[in-house]
Amino acid sequence: MSKAFVASQPGGPETLVWTDIDTPPPAPGEVRVRHTAIGVNFIDVYFRSGLYPWPESTMIPGAEAAGVVEALGEGVSNFASGDRVAYVMRHGAYRDERNVPASQLVRIPEALSDAVAASVMLKGLTTQYLVTSSYAVKPGDTVLVHAAAGGVGLLLGQWLKALGAVAIGTAGSAEKVALALQHGYSQVINYREQDFVAEVRALTQGEGCAVVYDSVGNDTWRGSLQCLQRFGMFVNFGQSSGPIQGFALSDLAKGSLSANRPMLFDYIATRGDLERRSAELFQRILAGDVRTDRITQRPLADVADVHRDLEARKTTGSIVLVP
Repeated sequence: MSKAFVASQPGGPETLVWTDIDTPPPAPGEVRVRHTAIGVNFIDVYFRSGLYPWPESTMIPGAEAAGVVEALGEGVSNFASGDRVAYVMRHGAYRDERNVPASQLVRIPEALSDAVAASVMLKGLTTQYLVTSSYAVKPGDTVLVHAAAGGVGLLLGQWLKALGAVAIGTAGSAEKVALALQHGYSQVINYREQDFVAEVRALTQGEGCAVVYDSVGNDTWRGSLQCLQRFGMFVNFGQSSGPIQGFALSDLAKGSLSANRPMLFDYIATRGDLERRSAELFQRILAGDVRTDRITQRPLADVADVHRDLEARKTTGSIVLVP
C-alpha cells in the first residue's frame, strides 16, 4: 500500500487529501520508482481545479519527479534497481511511489541532485523546446518573457543569454525584478508599476521583439502582441491569469505576426525526442549555462499551502516537495 494526495472532485487546495492507494507490482515495461523529490508546477493547479479534464474520477496532481528504481516489470532491461531516475508526465506524482513506463524515464547524471532533477523535468524541458522549436532563438534576437522570476522564467533568462539573445522580462515586485536580473535578463519591467508595452517599445527603440514567451495568458496577450516586431512570434505556453479570451486570427494581421500554443508532451512524445531534449537540458546545467539555484524544498505534507502560494503568485523559482 502506498499513499498519495488525492482529489475526489475539482476544487481548491483543500480537496487534496492524504490517502492510502494500491500500487501493484510493475506491469511489463514498467518500473517502480520511490520518489525522493517532486516538482510543483502550475499545470498541477490546472488539473486540481478542473480547468484541465481528469482522466479518471479522482485526481493525483504532480507532473515531474525524481526517485530511485525499486522494482522492474517484465521486459525492462535498460534500468536496474538503485538507479536514480526522473520523469515528466501530466499528473500522478504527488505520492511516495508509483509505477512509471520505462520509456518515460531518464537517468539523472551523477553530478545532479534529485531536487534539481525534479525541478527541471517539466520546466527545463519546456525551456528547451521554447527556445529551439517554438521559436529558434538566434544571436542578437530581442526576446520578451513574462513571469521572468518564475520557474521557467529564470531558466529562460539564462538560456537566452547563453544563446546570445537580449532577454527582457516582466515581474510583479521589486524582489522578483532583482531576482530575474540575476538570471540572464538585461532589463526587467515591474508590470505593477509600469506599462510593459510602452517600456518594451522604448527599450527596443520602437522595433519590438522577435518573440514573446507568455505563460500568463488572459492578462497579457494583447500587450504581448503589441510588443512584437514585424513577423514576430507570440508563444502562449501557459495561462496563470486564466485562458485567453477574445483572440481572433485577425489580431495577428498588424505586422504579419505568428502565434502558437505549444504543449511539452508533443515535443517529447517519442523516446528519441525525450532523450535528446533531456540530454541538452542536463548538459546546459552541468556546463553552468543554466543555474538551478532558486529551489525551495517543502515537505510533501505542505502541498495545499504550496498551491495557495502558487496561485497567489507568492512564489519565485522552483518548488520541490519532499516525501
